[in-house]
Amino acid sequence: IAGMRLGIAHHLGWAVAVTASADHRVVDRRRIELIEPGMPTAPIHHEGKPLDAAATAVLVAQVRASAIRATSASLDELATALPEPIISTSLRAWPLDFPHDIAVQRRAPYESHADSIMYRRVLAELAHARGWEVHLYDAKNVEGQAVSILAERADDVLHGPRTTLGPPWTKDHRMALAATIVAG
Repeated sequence: IAGMRLGIAHHLGWAVAVTASADHRVVDRRRIELIEPGMPTAPIHHEGKPLDAAATAVLVAQVRASAIRATSASLDELATALPEPIISTSLRAWPLDFPHDIAVQRRAPYESHADSIMYRRVLAELAHARGWEVHLYDAKNVEGQAVSILAERADDVLHGPRTTLGPPWTKDHRMALAATIVAG
């Protein structure tokens, strides 16, 4: 299927985005912002003065709104720069039954994952809104899965962009590219 496949390796507030063609050629790689400047990147795992439940809920709502605006702008800028439309995006998987309730997210074992999952949920929502398929990948296994699919081409496809595009070409870039291959 023609069209661009977007793989994302996210962090708190930003992500590595690698876009590849149907034949796994890297067409674009960039850092994208997932939140507006000045906003706390981890509202649940909040640093500083502890917040009560109500204050945390307000902060999470503000951060999520900022994430929607910033991520939307980043995805639009990326899509506009590409020679073909994006047909899918691949994101690191999260437990689909992860709670939405802020009070529950503030407790272990959820608290350490809640902020990261917020970014992935925002990315998934925005991708769906653009008509892109959303694929979830296992970060620990995706590169190995891509190697299995690519066989003898694996090294050239996954490591070649460092030579052809130059640095940076990090583990995040390889993982994002591998995710597009597994999704394809």
